[in-house]
This record gives sequence, C-alpha cells and structure tokens, in this order.
Amino acid sequence: MLSFPGTLKVYLAVEAVDCRKSFNGLYGLALNELKEDPLSGSLFVFSNRARNRLKILYFDGTGLWVFAKRLEKGTFSWPKGVGSKNKLSLQPEALNLLLSGIDMKDGCLRPWYQRD
Repeated sequence: MLSFPGTLKVYLAVEAVDCRKSFNGLYGLALNELKEDPLSGSLFVFSNRARNRLKILYFDGTGLWVFAKRLEKGTFSWPKGVGSKNKLSLQPEALNLLLSGIDMKDGCLRPWYQRD
C-alpha cells in the first residue's frame, strides 16, 4: 500500500489512455492533455479503457517514477468528469480509496475486492 502526504496534489485523467505508454508518453499526456507540469511533484493517475490497469507518473525532484497496477479481477471505480473536464483533482485520501478497491460513489468495497 502506498501512502501519500495530505499536501500532495493528485490529478486523475478521466479519459482512458493506452497503458503501454511509459515515462515519455505519460509525461506528454500530463503536459499536453491535462495541461499540468509533470515536474511539479504531483501525481498523475491514468487508467486503460477496461479500468483494470492503472499507471501513476510522479517526479520526486531527481527523476520520474512510473507506478503500475494490474488487477487480476474486477475493475477500478473510476470517477467521471464533470462537463468537458479531462482531469479531476483528488485528495490523496481519495486516491488511496480508489487503489484499495473502495467505490467512491457508494463508499463500499467493490464486489471483487476481498481481503483474506
């Protein structure tokens, strides 16, 4: 489980992306599509169309990180954009809920998510 400080900015791309993209591709999406500076120290969260893969781009001051998660079953509860927005700004706590299998709309565990 990743933990993030409460002051961290998190930008979530509402539209699906090609999750074969890595450092340069995600950097370009953050800069050109989300209109944010990838070197700002914010997290940029992307998902594929099926919502079963997720990538996070992060700059720590010395270099870029790409975090990836692939679900073995189920999908991420992906928020929808409002109007013509192609990104959402999330609190770090909301990202933790999303990564933990919590449906942010209903506030409950997704049916596929079970802890042993």
